[in-house]
Amino acid sequence: MAGAAPEDSEFDERLYDLKMSKLLEADGEEFFTSYEEVYDSFDAMGLETNLLRGIYAYGFEKPSAIQQQGIVPFCKGLDVIQQAQSGTGKTAVFCSGVLQQLDYNVVECQALVLAPNRELAQQINKVMRALGDYLGVKVHACVDGISIREDQRILSSGVHVVVGTLGRVSNMLRRKTLSSDYIRMFVLDEADEMLLKEFKKIHDILQLIPPEVQVGVFSATMPPEALEITRKFMNKPVRILVKRDELILESIKQFYVNVDKEEWKLETLYDLYETLAITQSVIFVNTRRKVDRLTDKMRSHDHTVSAIHGDMDQNTIYIIMREFCSGSSRVLITTDLLARGIDVQQVSLVINYDLPTQPENYLHRIGRSGRFGRKGVAINFVTKDDERMLIDIQKFYYVIVEELPAIVDLV
Repeated sequence: MAGAAPEDSEFDERLYDLKMSKLLEADGEEFFTSYEEVYDSFDAMGLETNLLRGIYAYGFEKPSAIQQQGIVPFCKGLDVIQQAQSGTGKTAVFCSGVLQQLDYNVVECQALVLAPNRELAQQINKVMRALGDYLGVKVHACVDGISIREDQRILSSGVHVVVGTLGRVSNMLRRKTLSSDYIRMFVLDEADEMLLKEFKKIHDILQLIPPEVQVGVFSATMPPEALEITRKFMNKPVRILVKRDELILESIKQFYVNVDKEEWKLETLYDLYETLAITQSVIFVNTRRKVDRLTDKMRSHDHTVSAIHGDMDQNTIYIIMREFCSGSSRVLITTDLLARGIDVQQVSLVINYDLPTQPENYLHRIGRSGRFGRKGVAINFVTKDDERMLIDIQKFYYVIVEELPAIVDLV
């Protein structure tokens, strides 16, 4: 059933390529430019010594594919569009590019990095600080849910980089609490979501910063519709894009469990946790109500569980995520709220208790395990009503999801 080879993949690929080819020309000229250089070590990239120290101290040894191709063109001040699957060190690409270009003698905001949610912004903030530890970089996470007065205090004292969410950054720019005079780098992470849903807000921010700003667009998925929007504000960007059929992480084993009926999912979940050696795991469901219901059931079964969803205030979400990241709970139950933005090294298993309602979200969900080349497993619960969606996911990514065997290795 679900493990059958995806149908019509050749047609889907031709359609995708056709849409892409139309984007390659704008008014008779190529819109994208290419950059062929590949660097197989960080030392070969011409980076500042103290930035290299930060990169190695963070735990990177050899650059991943996107880092080999993507760091240098961004460091050279070029506009870039870069697509890389979750967990391959994409954040370090633009963080390195920003940190390499900053003038540390000028304690003014020179780089603005936007993310679609607070959790991802805080994660970027953490990486930027860590990589820039030996450079003395000053970074501030300017996000919704934090005191505006605290933002004003920190920004007035001077920072080199602001990482934030659309609403709060726009607010700070309009108030002139965040000065745009020195901003020369503008980065969108998980850009597809923001371009397709929030472009008016992005446009408004672009009107408030210098027009000659360097732009970096980064995402795990970049549909042609999102790429089309980049024409409006980018200048012949270097294009490093991975096709959908290359997106699935090789380090993540993907399986499905045929549960037949919705009411059989819970017992199946209990069985998994009794038979598998799991460090930490993330369970995705599709509704806030189901988060609460499943959390109660798991706790009554003596599991230490954290849970988050969109009805919670930002401070509560922050506290719960800190608890999970510290390892004090082994299971996080969530909706797609955090399909992007969770980065916990110990997560070895993602369970799609409910399949995502959109195939695009599947990649972001399963990318929560197997971060930066580590092994991970994704297990999908499939009822009869879900069979069509699993087939769609397989066609979308040109992948075969196999039935879960009796023994599965999470190491």
